[in-house]
Amino acid sequence: MSDDIPFDKRFDLPPGQVEEVAPGIRRLLCNNPGPFTFKGTVSYIVGRGRVAIIDPGPLDEPHIAALLDAVRGETVTHIFVTHTHRDHSPAAARVKAATGAPTLGEGPHRAARPLNIGSDVRPLDSSGDMDFRPDRVLADGDIVEGDGWSLEAITTPGHCANHMAYALKGTGILFAGDHVMAWSTPVVAPPDGSMSDYMASLDKLVRRPETTYYPGHGAAVRDAPRFVQHFIDHRRGREAAILDRLKRGETDIPSLVRDIYVGLDPRLTRAAGLSVLAHLEDLWVRGKVKTDGTPSAAGCYRLA
Repeated sequence: MSDDIPFDKRFDLPPGQVEEVAPGIRRLLCNNPGPFTFKGTVSYIVGRGRVAIIDPGPLDEPHIAALLDAVRGETVTHIFVTHTHRDHSPAAARVKAATGAPTLGEGPHRAARPLNIGSDVRPLDSSGDMDFRPDRVLADGDIVEGDGWSLEAITTPGHCANHMAYALKGTGILFAGDHVMAWSTPVVAPPDGSMSDYMASLDKLVRRPETTYYPGHGAAVRDAPRFVQHFIDHRRGREAAILDRLKRGETDIPSLVRDIYVGLDPRLTRAAGLSVLAHLEDLWVRGKVKTDGTPSAAGCYRLA
């Protein structure tokens, strides 16, 4: 079903090389490629002279060195974090120690909903940065001003509970983290993420005026509102496919993955199962499916 989204998988920036992508915006790529990170994590530098860093990245020594070298002779005044996954936020402490700049974000890592003890897989334990605590906790709509730039904080939970995007005021540019990317849809994996939250956040962004997104992985998203609508349509299509399969009778998540994700990269099977669970949780809350007890990875599901 991903062929209904006009993905752009072109991204040739070498790791560690500074590239100016728009006036006052530079980016660097970390050399941490993978099935969930694409070519690697992208860090951004906003401004000149007195600058902000967005998503300093993982605890990767060459990347941290390249990032600090890129701002040599400048003053880092703020370190923004879009969310606390280990490929985005752990380097914040090192960059703060080197620059003295405060860290900003929505808050520490947390689950999107109460855990089903004994039945939940725990992706947040392996992928979440549990150590990050922002010096300044941002709320939706907060404005942070720097030297020649102003960023608006936009809460966008879904991929994880504390995900936040940042709009560069007066430019039509938004730093989207992992919420919307040009190369792929993000993983929405309970209990770390929530499909209900993710869809609400997409609806929120599609109504905003920004037309260019700079994501945490891959190339810029152009004509962003139209692209976000493709994401919404894609997720609604996935939901419809789940409901269509349940019309044939009760089934479990592994069976739904086999039926719906044809030709799936085997490395992504577990992530696909968690995405299906996220959809089932959302459908359960909306009264469209039933299961015994509350939704879980081990549950069986049927139409309501």
